[in-house]
Amino acid sequence: MATTLYVKPGCRHCAALRARLEQRGGKPTVIDVVDRPEVVPELLKLTGGRPIVPVLVDGVRVEIAPGGGSEF
Repeated sequence: MATTLYVKPGCRHCAALRARLEQRGGKPTVIDVVDRPEVVPELLKLTGGRPIVPVLVDGVRVEIAPGGGSEF
């Protein structure tokens, strides 16, 4: 299953989650919501309208700001 991680620059929670995933051998597809604003509507659907990152999508599982988050 593909793993997608939505992040924004300067988000310490995003960087920490990405590092944890990579330490476990994961290679998530990382989407920067600042560089790719066209993904924001999709992201807001995933978060129930909350403008927050990081958001991890792993198959059908969605984790919203595990360990803390930042607004975008």
